[in-house]
Amino acid sequence: MDSVSTQFPVLYIDRHAPLVDLHACVSERMRAVNKLMTLFTCSRLSDSDPRDLGNIAAISRLLLQDASDVFDVIEARGLEAKRMAS
Repeated sequence: MDSVSTQFPVLYIDRHAPLVDLHACVSERMRAVNKLMTLFTCSRLSDSDPRDLGNIAAISRLLLQDASDVFDVIEARGLEAKRMAS
């Protein structure tokens, strides 16, 4: 998985995990970001700590980066399967 805080990745995706599990991982992260953004958009900024926006953005970026990395694996597996079928 990509990281902006380390030079080398320390978290790895099991590229051979069942697609249903990879999909579940992506779904969980995307739904979490959706809930976080819904909560944030329903809140008034005047009632929030000034650091909230930065914290929410950082959390969302991490979850979306994880989801994007897993999507890349799913896409690569799909393209590989398509080539093998041809």
